[in-house]
Amino acid sequence: MRRRSSRISGTSRISRKRLAVATGVALAAALAATAPVAADQGQDSSTPAAHATDRVEVEYFTGPDGHPRHTDVPAPSALSTRERSTIKGDGDVTSIVEAGASDAKVDVVFIGDGYTAAQQEDFHADVRTKWKEMAAVEPYAEYEDLFNVWAVDAHSQQSGVSGDPTADVHKNTALDSAFFCDGIERLLCVDTNKVEAYASKAADPDLVIVLGNSTKYGGAGYNDITSPSGYDGIGTASSDHPDSDQVAVHETGHSFGKLADEYWYDESTYTGPEPGESNLTKLSADQMAAQKAKWHRWLGQESPDGGTVGAYEGGGYHGHGLNRPTEDSIMRTLGREFNLPGREAMIAGFHQHAPVLSGVTPSDRQVRGTDRMRVKASSHARTRWYVDGREARQARGESSVTPGALGVPADGRPHTVTARATDPSKAVRAPELRRLLTRSLSWQVTR
Repeated sequence: MRRRSSRISGTSRISRKRLAVATGVALAAALAATAPVAADQGQDSSTPAAHATDRVEVEYFTGPDGHPRHTDVPAPSALSTRERSTIKGDGDVTSIVEAGASDAKVDVVFIGDGYTAAQQEDFHADVRTKWKEMAAVEPYAEYEDLFNVWAVDAHSQQSGVSGDPTADVHKNTALDSAFFCDGIERLLCVDTNKVEAYASKAADPDLVIVLGNSTKYGGAGYNDITSPSGYDGIGTASSDHPDSDQVAVHETGHSFGKLADEYWYDESTYTGPEPGESNLTKLSADQMAAQKAKWHRWLGQESPDGGTVGAYEGGGYHGHGLNRPTEDSIMRTLGREFNLPGREAMIAGFHQHAPVLSGVTPSDRQVRGTDRMRVKASSHARTRWYVDGREARQARGESSVTPGALGVPADGRPHTVTARATDPSKAVRAPELRRLLTRSLSWQVTR
């Protein structure tokens, strides 16, 4: 992974909407359970009021060595019937990485903008490159087998995106990607309604990234968008800038890990309630240890982003009043790694979309004595089989078994067979999050 020293700083409120998507509610609730105060995304008097319904909040990065900001940009107009019809008939969905069924994996959907019909193979190549860069970052690297990657073609009339290289450049593209959005050069905006229409072509999008066909540095994180298709937020990035993968990984810290930004914009002091996000707290290290709150299980541990886990002042857009786990995680500094509490939250977030065990044989029907029961577990998981609550040790690690091999009694009576898989990762310590790393499936078997 490339190491850079692009210090992140920014300004905004702690988002109320990041916990809104249904797939993230359980994870957010589990993370909030570690807080000493009921999780509340409330704000103090220094926090700006919620933006109007015709605006949408975005996070953007001013440059590889610059500082990010938050701003509100105009929300797009509703799509016309003609636009919807055009999008429906446009492009294809191509599998780039296929790890398993969409309902059992994390589905990452890339949509290209500024690629003409003749440039779709270039778009697919850019997706492969960008995913390879993202997947080199932990915990993506360790859990790469949990991800499907899809490319959704969008045929633009012109190659490139508006605002590249200068504000007076205008291109006719499928998603209306444009730098100089709202007058900000590095802010790469898109029509989020068009993105939703294209993203919905994929079976089960969990993460959506728009690649603008450009070498210009820029991007955006639409973290407050709740999609009808189920994904939480949209990330935009230029396809051919070497640092754009770091922007995308940072944004997934919000979508998958429900992590807060660990940077600050000014020397203001936070006076609101205890944040619900797992990587910010008002508590000192001693208070966390005493109250067994937040990342207390990681205190004193060496973190992969460098240094020791503790309570470092500054984060959540305030210079004072909030503490973060480490000095420089990727939620503060591009080119760094997720810290230990962040990595824990990301792994749990992955398993929200990709359970450690899925059934090939439906568990809603009775199994006969000669039938096979088939399951698929993630590569990290250990599968065990049980008959009426007792483990059939001879079947440990098996993905396909018969009732006879398990020792189900041939007495003509119904018996319960259970498969249970657990990810033994030591990177997840919180009991409420470890529950997401275990899953059981059961069948009624008569032999």
